[in-house]
Amino acid sequence: MQETLFIIKPDGVERGLAGEVLRRIERRGFKLTRIKMLQASKEILAKHYEDLLEKPFYHQIETYMLEGPIIVGTFTGSDAVKTWRKTMGVTNPAEAELGSIRADFAQGPDENGDMRNMVHGSDSVEAAKREIEIWFGE
Repeated sequence: MQETLFIIKPDGVERGLAGEVLRRIERRGFKLTRIKMLQASKEILAKHYEDLLEKPFYHQIETYMLEGPIIVGTFTGSDAVKTWRKTMGVTNPAEAELGSIRADFAQGPDENGDMRNMVHGSDSVEAAKREIEIWFGE
């Protein structure tokens, strides 16, 4: 059993799609273990995205993630990290596989290259542990 972290980003919350995301998690047979709604801070985002801080697009990510409340949670299940990544779809919604969350609901990229890809998922078991510590202090 693996545990992974998910985030429903501000556009998913604003558009009323959190229930659909949670339904897809549960439909895959995963068990929700933690969930909270909050307004992210610049400090926590800098920790979460520490590998992107020096990238020219980091400011776009930070601005996007500060637009409104987010839902952060964890769930457990067999091969949770890999299965959740497939369920979300690739980062760019325009390239995401049909039936994935990002293909079905995410927006972008727009003419400025901004993407509202709606959800986040840890990309490895190690990243999940690090991100769970950041968001839940465990």
